[in-house]
Amino acid sequence: MSDGAASANASAAIQYRDSLGKAVAKNVLVLVIGLSINCVNVGLMYTFSKHQIFYSNPRYILFCHLIVNDMIQMSVTVVLLVVSYTLRAIRAWACAPLILLAVITTENTPLNLACMAAECYVAVCLPLHRARICTVRRTLVLVAVIWTASLVSILPDLLVTLLVQPPDFFSSKMVCLRETIFASPILAQKRDITYIVYLVLVWSVIFFTYFKILFAARTASKDARKARRTVVLHGVQVLLCMTMYVTPALREALLRWFPENIYDSMFACYVVAQVLPRAISPIVYGVRDKCFRGYLQRDLLCRNKNRQEQSG
Repeated sequence: MSDGAASANASAAIQYRDSLGKAVAKNVLVLVIGLSINCVNVGLMYTFSKHQIFYSNPRYILFCHLIVNDMIQMSVTVVLLVVSYTLRAIRAWACAPLILLAVITTENTPLNLACMAAECYVAVCLPLHRARICTVRRTLVLVAVIWTASLVSILPDLLVTLLVQPPDFFSSKMVCLRETIFASPILAQKRDITYIVYLVLVWSVIFFTYFKILFAARTASKDARKARRTVVLHGVQVLLCMTMYVTPALREALLRWFPENIYDSMFACYVVAQVLPRAISPIVYGVRDKCFRGYLQRDLLCRNKNRQEQSG
């Protein structure tokens, strides 16, 4: 996105404002959904941390990382949304860390899902080699690689901004968007190239693992059939996550077509690209997993029993 497009986004956001009722409704809705997702994720993390069996399984380590990452991402993006409605514009020095953390955690999600799909492939198609390939140490290294890849993707934006912007830039006020704080045309081109690379990489892994598991499922193996359904759900969630890669172009197009509805457009993009994928994670990887669900139910029953005993 060009400097002009970024400025147009900011100007439109200030010129066209939601009514008080609509703004309150949107913020309350997002806060309720965000808090609900994070509360469920806290419960999942409690179960994970309480049982040693999950610490030695790469699948659950990746799941734990996904949950923690989603909690951070959900919290930061909700703060950004509320700030955009309440304060409108904030200092660049306060905006930059929020945008960096939001971008990093958002980009982490599809990479983590690709790794989880690869783990399913190894478990089903290479079961004799799983213990050697999928170790705890390699899984932790993989998590570090995910964060490194996302950092490498966004840190150049900050470095270029520090070099090209005047000294008083970070003390100025602006609408807190990636396109306004990292507004260089070079950065927009870099972002688009990075998103294309991520898109090709993640979908290549998803398709490869799905078709490999699909052929394995012909053996009528129950584990293979379950893994195939899991990879399909990976694909659905990745598809939702990937909408963030087209969000800048879509937002710019919607701004040209419906400038008076810029807040509605940005809100819809936020819900589809940021909220929905995080709402799916607890269902797909927590409640749906038989082993994890068993421990989760046991923990919930124990907590309810303890409360009843204390109240009695």
